[in-house]
Amino acid sequence: MITVPITQGRYSTASDSGNSLCRMLPSACFYIQALTIVTRAAWMARQGIYTDGDWTRSSLDILRSLERCGVEFEVDGMEHVCADVAPCVFIGNHMSTLETFVLPTLIAPYRQLTFVVKQSLVDYPVFKYVMRSRNPIVVQRTNPREDLKAVLNQGGERLARGISIIVFPQTTRTTTFDAGQFNSIGIKLAKKAGVPIIPVALKTDAWSNGRWLKDFGVIDPKKKARISFAAPIDSSAPTAEIKEGIVGFIEERLRGWDR
Repeated sequence: MITVPITQGRYSTASDSGNSLCRMLPSACFYIQALTIVTRAAWMARQGIYTDGDWTRSSLDILRSLERCGVEFEVDGMEHVCADVAPCVFIGNHMSTLETFVLPTLIAPYRQLTFVVKQSLVDYPVFKYVMRSRNPIVVQRTNPREDLKAVLNQGGERLARGISIIVFPQTTRTTTFDAGQFNSIGIKLAKKAGVPIIPVALKTDAWSNGRWLKDFGVIDPKKKARISFAAPIDSSAPTAEIKEGIVGFIEERLRGWDR
């Protein structure tokens, strides 16, 4: 299995993972490595030979590249990911590009996986081939009603085939969590499909959002990357109750991490 080593549901970066040169120039070092990883993955995807295992490996390579640049990871709650292979909906806050690249190596070894993504990601130069190969659910972010229809129809079809789905209900990536911007689209999908929900709390501003190009922000090794998975929630519960549970979990984790 190609993934990070999990011990009692946790993963932490080893103390000797950093590279001295990359720690001195973390952003330059990381983006050089990331470009190589993504270019190779895109080439394979264009050839139609990019498998789930390859995706997991690419994701792990990105995580290792960040670690070489001094970014430390702390992941907990992995026992909830590993305990069952049945499809579910992962719902989390969206802080940076990091989670899009790293979550596959944590989840895909245990469950088939795809994302709900905005149109720009399947049109993005080079990376579009990788994302398209994952058969994502694509939303336009211009018509909420049409987006909901796409998520419910396409997402229901993916879940029926045993493919779990990651949903970021916020309208955009942001380092501050605003519960008011956290919609219920992922909850509605899980309820319609009759599958559980696993909340995900993310503190990933070690890969910051760029000032001019949002995907190419500064890599800051002084900040830890933190990911926490909660126990599954039964989607048959009332929507408001489920949303309150997800939001409460994310807010609690973020408060603890900010101390």
